[in-house]
Amino acid sequence: MNVYVREMVSALAQQGNECIVYTRADRPGLPREVLVEPGHRVVHVEAGPHHLPKEALVDVIDDFTDAVVADIAARGGVAAVHAHYWLSGEVAHRIKHRLDVPFVVTFHTLARVKGAGGDAEPGHREHAEAAQLGCADAVCVSCPAEADDLVRHYGTPPGRVEIVSPGVEHAFFGPGDRSGARRAIGEPDDVSIVLFVGRIQPLKGPDVAIRALHEMSETSARLVIVGGASGQEGRAEYERMRLLVEDLGLCDRVRFVDPQPHHQLSTYYRAADVAVVPSRSESFGLVALEASACGAPVVASAVGGLLSLIDDGVNGLLVHQRTPHAFAAALDMVLADPAMATSMSMAGALRAREYSWSGAARRLGDVYDDLSRRSLVVCR
Repeated sequence: MNVYVREMVSALAQQGNECIVYTRADRPGLPREVLVEPGHRVVHVEAGPHHLPKEALVDVIDDFTDAVVADIAARGGVAAVHAHYWLSGEVAHRIKHRLDVPFVVTFHTLARVKGAGGDAEPGHREHAEAAQLGCADAVCVSCPAEADDLVRHYGTPPGRVEIVSPGVEHAFFGPGDRSGARRAIGEPDDVSIVLFVGRIQPLKGPDVAIRALHEMSETSARLVIVGGASGQEGRAEYERMRLLVEDLGLCDRVRFVDPQPHHQLSTYYRAADVAVVPSRSESFGLVALEASACGAPVVASAVGGLLSLIDDGVNGLLVHQRTPHAFAAALDMVLADPAMATSMSMAGALRAREYSWSGAARRLGDVYDDLSRRSLVVCR
């Protein structure tokens, strides 16, 4: 989500829009305001103690809202307010009522969709999302599958549902020399590399990737996991994954890599023979898109936005049974057929060219322009 916001706002700014990103100050000493580039400013808002866990952020929503409203007033107003994630949606919902401006929301994940996949969220989050959907003037989703999930679980909202797909920064994410990439990340040329990129949490399925490696016929394959702990129990989950690797006797075949700067992920994608995305749910699947852009075939769960990104058998394989055995079979299939893997690599890179941040920004800019000519949705 951070990548999405940063890249989308930069693209909007480069197209002549003035954008302000409000984010909570999470440590002392941050500058009040940062000019990232012309038209793109980040404002650090003081709201509550700096080192709050994610679960406690709901307690500072009113303080955050008051600070943002005061800053907007000092600047002479805004044309629209766009929230990302449900917590920001709570703020933007309040701002709409206080300033009478269009309210746009991109949820990125939805509580009821996660719950259907086995990842339960607090009831107050579900209620907040439903209330925001009842007042939002536009709800942005990444793909048709996410739009279908939204309507299935929450009903048709009174505002518009707009598909605004994320993009790829093609200056960084593109095919390249695999041997050079392997040297850069410290991996040998003579083994097959399976790559997992994502937060270490049950939703993303790192345990499925580890167990799949254990069941693969390609016993020399290595799994590289790039990501860190996430969420309230993130550290415990990270340690659980390390213990799982030990229990399965995979210590010499699994490598854990700390989270990397976003642009450096391209080197890991280029180094991989195949990328694995065993998520329980995905509103879009930016990892799958970036891997494809770098020429890595993708083996992914047949869920959510991954259904839009992966053409089964063309630029990767979709796994309909989210089990280690099913993922192992799909990964073995890609690694055992170099001709198919090469075809998938080429198809994926071509498909990824259809996604750009400049195109996404133009689409979102059109949404903003249209809302400026419409009456606001009456909150229900």
